Amino acid sequence: MSSAITGWEHPDPLRADDGLNCHHDGQGGKKARQAGSSSSSQPTYSVLDVPPWYLCILLGIQHFLTALGGLVAVPLILAKDLCLQHDPLTQSYLISTIFFVSGLCTLLQVFLGVRLPILQGGTFAFVAPSLAMLSLPAWKCPEWTFNASLVNTSSPEFTEEWQKRIRELQGAIMVASCVQMLVGFSGLIGFLMRFIGPLTIAPTISLVALPLFDSAGSNAGVHWGIAAVTIFLIVLFSQYLKNVAVPVPVCGGKKCHTSKFYLFQVFPVLLALCLSWLLCFVLTVTNALPTAPTAYGHLARTDTKGNVLSQAPWFRFPYPGQWGLPTISLAGVFGIIAGVISSMVESVGDYYACARLVGAPPPPRHAVNRGIGIEGLGCLLAGAWGTGNGTTSYSENVGALGITRVGSRMVMVAAGCLLLVMGVFGKIGAAFATIPTPVIGGMFLVMFGVITAVGISNLQYVDMNSSRNLFIFGFSIYCGLAIPSWVNNNAEKLQTGILQLDQVIQVLLTTGMFVGGFLGFFLDNTIPGSLEERGLLVWNQMQEDSEETAKALEVYRLPCGIGTKVCTSSCTQYLPFWPRLGAGSRERGRNLLARLFQDPSGARGKGASETKL
Repeated sequence: MSSAITGWEHPDPLRADDGLNCHHDGQGGKKARQAGSSSSSQPTYSVLDVPPWYLCILLGIQHFLTALGGLVAVPLILAKDLCLQHDPLTQSYLISTIFFVSGLCTLLQVFLGVRLPILQGGTFAFVAPSLAMLSLPAWKCPEWTFNASLVNTSSPEFTEEWQKRIRELQGAIMVASCVQMLVGFSGLIGFLMRFIGPLTIAPTISLVALPLFDSAGSNAGVHWGIAAVTIFLIVLFSQYLKNVAVPVPVCGGKKCHTSKFYLFQVFPVLLALCLSWLLCFVLTVTNALPTAPTAYGHLARTDTKGNVLSQAPWFRFPYPGQWGLPTISLAGVFGIIAGVISSMVESVGDYYACARLVGAPPPPRHAVNRGIGIEGLGCLLAGAWGTGNGTTSYSENVGALGITRVGSRMVMVAAGCLLLVMGVFGKIGAAFATIPTPVIGGMFLVMFGVITAVGISNLQYVDMNSSRNLFIFGFSIYCGLAIPSWVNNNAEKLQTGILQLDQVIQVLLTTGMFVGGFLGFFLDNTIPGSLEERGLLVWNQMQEDSEETAKALEVYRLPCGIGTKVCTSSCTQYLPFWPRLGAGSRERGRNLLARLFQDPSGARGKGASETKL
């Protein structure tokens, strides 16, 4: 899911007919704004404002629902390779765990990370290397786990089968997260971004979703009719009905009035899932769907997973090491590191997009470094808790900021707290685990298509009339599909005699995202081309705009006066992730210098343009 599904067009999905739009600032005062003013691009609530508590809760729920598809999708994709396709109860535990960890990481990012209202959640960048690792001969699921009649989900043998696989994922994610923390907190991310441009990012992100067509097709193929209905509803709501406003009654003060709410634009995926599930329920009750387990379309029935809700506990508190002690292999670590690099590059872009939407200055280097470092810490926590995945910034929630025009941090704090509560409430995860398989497949087909398009959209900054750029992108994409396919079918031809090295080579070469991204990176930095032709002028401009102004210090400083009132040692100023104390004084100095070089009429003196502070 991305902005192509959630939508960007309307600046405010809840629009009152009375023509007034007000908001509270951080001190509780009101700032009235006329609807339709020329400043409509400004957020209703900026990043430092505190909306009323009820609005924080409502918008926090919206952010949760916006991220819902991605949060639920990751455990469901991994279920088959974890031998859990016939154990929806354990799938519900994984969903609850990823809810809980996502809430925890969101709060860490808002309070200690980049400090922008960005929600954290499971990342598709880790899915491809995870599946590549689980496809190794040592980790392939036994044949009996594919037969529902042979699986006893409560037996110790079956429990060990899936737990040893997720423990392997945990160890790889935890080690790879240390690399991300090192890159973030050391400031290396700024150095790397000089060499990573759109021609590296486009094939990398596109190949996150392209290789998953088989998984999406298999799920949708359980019943193509139900999958087609799901796809039709998502497309209908997100594309055709996105401009249709639904009138809703709103009571404020002493009178009630009607407001326009763009329901289909805000909740297209949720509405489609609910309606498709309802259709499956009706077809199940009327026995229109086959009852024989081996018949085509049986898994579209809603009663195949009906016992999950009754078995799931009302409350279940996820905790670190709940699946046992993590294990580590070199192959898994190298594969997940490839996913970490892709996740970091995408997150940096999300930071700048989010800052622009919430009316904040571009994030300075220390904030970007801190954000990437905290994301690494989030991946470490995700590995420790056993989500089977890491965490990253959610682009679709950045898109939601463009809809609501509410960029307050407190809204994202509410969303993080809501995710924590949902993670503890066991029945919530169980409810999502009961979604019929073809409904999930239809959702996957739409989501993966949009993710691929998002990757390709990075080429808008590149000169695509250049034969150089056409060759780099086309060759990287094609090799990212061809090489993993060949390696999967000819793994025995890459044997070196060293088991660990063989596994590392196989995992990396079967991860299309790594193959395509590496080729794009290598060719883009070795084939001659201008910065404008390569699209790097845009990246350099973003870095130049990230100045240490007084406004930037106010937005991106650490809470509780850390770095400005306490822990102000001169040694801390050399830390790449620490706020710079001199930002405010430099801003005042620039303002003073500007006044000094102005004559009484307001014109700038002759030497002003030649003088630098």
